[in-house]
Amino acid sequence: MTDGLKSKFERVMIIDDSIPDLYISSRMITKNNFAKQVLEYSSPKEALIYLKENQESTELLPEIIIVDIYMPLMSGFEFLEEYNKLSTVLQKYSKVFIISSTIDDSDIIRARNYPNVVSFQVKPITREFLNRIQND
Repeated sequence: MTDGLKSKFERVMIIDDSIPDLYISSRMITKNNFAKQVLEYSSPKEALIYLKENQESTELLPEIIIVDIYMPLMSGFEFLEEYNKLSTVLQKYSKVFIISSTIDDSDIIRARNYPNVVSFQVKPITREFLNRIQND
């Protein structure tokens, strides 16, 4: 993290079953002073537990949620279905961004059709992607 600069966000959540991708994304976020805290989850189910437990407490919620599409046991799409059932407090507070290594147009269109998804990003997370989020 860059000393003396204020982070744009308090908390960002990353959900990705790939441990190397999770690490790289987290480092990119901290290195670019994007968030003070990164909540890392390799399991969408565990991330949902955290969100459910804290859905009414904005001081504990991530302002940004970055979720991969293709994961075992629960895909990013299944995560979004469950996320859509959570409180409106959470859904208004947290912005969801999809990341994936897919270049399949049908996946990109499907991800963008979810009402809570702000945008889609092909992996890896880049400084430019973070800047776009920051400037929204």
